[in-house]
Amino acid sequence: MPNTLTAQPVAFEPVIGLEFHVQLATASKVFCGCATDGSAGPNSRTCPVCLGLPGALPVLNDRAVDLAVTAALALGSTVARTSVFARKHYFYPDLPKGYQITQFDRPLSTGGALAWTSEGQRRSVRLVRIHLEEDAGKSLHDGTGDADRRAALDFNRSGVPLIEIVTEPDLRSAADGAECFRRLRALLVSLGVTDGDMEQGGLRCDANVSVRAVGADALGARTEIKNLNSFRFLERALAFEAARQVGVLRSGGAVTSDTRLWDEAAGCTVVMRAKESADDYRYFPEPDLPPLVIDAARLDRLSALMPEAPEQRRDRFVTQYGLGPDDAGALASAPDMARYFESVATAAGDGPAAAVWVRGELTRRLHERGESITSQRVTPEALARLIVLVAGGAVSSSAAKQMLGRMAESGASADEIAASDGLLQESDERAMADLVAQTLASFPEQVRQFRCGKRAVALFLVGQVMKASAGRANPVMADRLVRAHLESGATS
Repeated sequence: MPNTLTAQPVAFEPVIGLEFHVQLATASKVFCGCATDGSAGPNSRTCPVCLGLPGALPVLNDRAVDLAVTAALALGSTVARTSVFARKHYFYPDLPKGYQITQFDRPLSTGGALAWTSEGQRRSVRLVRIHLEEDAGKSLHDGTGDADRRAALDFNRSGVPLIEIVTEPDLRSAADGAECFRRLRALLVSLGVTDGDMEQGGLRCDANVSVRAVGADALGARTEIKNLNSFRFLERALAFEAARQVGVLRSGGAVTSDTRLWDEAAGCTVVMRAKESADDYRYFPEPDLPPLVIDAARLDRLSALMPEAPEQRRDRFVTQYGLGPDDAGALASAPDMARYFESVATAAGDGPAAAVWVRGELTRRLHERGESITSQRVTPEALARLIVLVAGGAVSSSAAKQMLGRMAESGASADEIAASDGLLQESDERAMADLVAQTLASFPEQVRQFRCGKRAVALFLVGQVMKASAGRANPVMADRLVRAHLESGATS
């Protein structure tokens, strides 16, 4: 009998490593006194040092070193007591010196890991190194055809301080890559290392991608995708590139190691240039900068000043405020939101309720109005008072949502708005019992139906009590008293 079995296609897995370029939150550039403020006009934040003019000498920004070491300590990276700057040579219009000052064989730190908890699982991505370097300028292109195509150069970013964080190839899916990017940004923003402004180039990512047969140890030929500045772009680029490489291999081809760009409009990666090697850059030690020495006293000082990391804050929110993992993780990831939540929870004495309001109605309104948690008008104490009024039955949840909008617009307190708009609920039990008795006396047929077994009619009667109170009756109390009245067999 002929063999009818057919060979199953080889299953492949992606192997992904990421390189993050992080702008440090300094007021001036890394080797000169020019401001890093990106709002200025083109080429207005430059000097002979960052333009690489003859005779100009770099001087290392001490604050940039502190921020870089803080990031290294937070990631468990081993900080070198002595690291060395190097010149990395390549020729591109936006690199005025013809080389970039960076670190090569003796970086600021090595090892470490980015770790986080997701869906109850502990995740970890190992780090290779963290090193200090300067940014290049920016090329601006317009025109569509060769005849009218023009390029302009803005050197304001030239010399802006960066750290580059390089991971091991530990990631196995596009979603994991995007999550790693998201978690690293949350950590570094929380530490004050960077403002994390991805739109302005303050945080961007290069991705190294290869594929291999599942179960294999050897790595495949890898490509590098440059300059990804959004979580969504990174995830889409990784997914496309892995699928492209699998397609090449299954068709009998070989993956070419090249450098690529992500074309969001076309939804694909495109070749930028052949992949460089270290030899192409002709590294050698920077002759104008001495070795960077980090002494034990500096490490101790920066360790003592280390703020709480998002993962630590998340765990504390779970234990201290009784939050679920999702609420705790979301609130802990943004420092300003975390501080606001803690103030609300403390003032209201109810962590879960504070989380519901901060993550829900307040965040929704912030998005609608384009405001941040620090620029909007509702103070933590004001929101806490609104939560207390709802918990105590003084106002309904639906009325409280309307009140929050009024509070955001006017700055008035919850009590003032509730009183002026007649939103205070009737929660006096004796007065409510009288109202229930009067209302049920007007609907004897429905009362009879309930007592004959038609239990759903109770909802109708509760609605009539709410109507009779002009919506001011506490609905929970109204429901309880109506059912108690009906169950007691009282007649009116």
